Amino acid sequence: MTGSGNDFVMLDARVSTPADWTPEDMQAVCARGTGIGADGVVFVGPGSHAGAARMIYYNADGSHAAMCGNAALCSTTLAAHLSIGPAEGIELETDAGTYRSRSLEGGRAELHLAPVEAPAAVSGLALAAGERQAVLSRVGVPHLIVLVDDVDQVALMERGRALRFDPALAPEGANVNFISADASGSWRMRTYERGVEGETLACGTGAVGAGCAIQEWGLGQPPINIQSRSDRIIGVRATKAHSGRYEDVWLVGEGRMVFRGVIT
Repeated sequence: MTGSGNDFVMLDARVSTPADWTPEDMQAVCARGTGIGADGVVFVGPGSHAGAARMIYYNADGSHAAMCGNAALCSTTLAAHLSIGPAEGIELETDAGTYRSRSLEGGRAELHLAPVEAPAAVSGLALAAGERQAVLSRVGVPHLIVLVDDVDQVALMERGRALRFDPALAPEGANVNFISADASGSWRMRTYERGVEGETLACGTGAVGAGCAIQEWGLGQPPINIQSRSDRIIGVRATKAHSGRYEDVWLVGEGRMVFRGVIT
């Protein structure tokens, strides 16, 4: 399945569970050219009660991650397709918490996220030329949001890796989301994703962090549409509360089935 260019090997957890897989198995399946090719492996099965679905997510290197926004959108679509939960409303259980989600027409889905604390500056983080500001946002997993002059000019593999492993973000590091606005005011984003250790074509939770950062910087406010590297649009809705955190947070994007098969 694809979520705005973030692609995943999706598995029916009623047939195959994480216990059936080793990290090496996941790496082999996610390898492009010799495997299916994907940014991660996702297990989707029944949740703790009727109408709930359970999502368990692994990065392409076989490491576990508590949450992935685009994987959650894909899981919502798949859970509805497998009749695990109703398309109009699913409780999606993840290792980062339980979220309300629903499957929409046209291969899209939306996910209601937990409140997000306001992005914060990172002490000791040095910015490079062309990088204006940076903040850390935790949307299930940590994201460093970096405002740049032009995302197309970023040496993403080099700079993204340097920031992902910067001592200021130790010990867990962070996904790195570079964002810029074009002449029309539209926002674009490129992502260096930990666990993949390279560029991915989209990042749902990173888009949410970016939307909050844009408001913190006084450059706009949700609802915000962010164009991913795949040219797909990821929508972010949220309201800043008096406490300073962002509430009623929604991620809207693609969760589309590309093909079905059997892994042998």
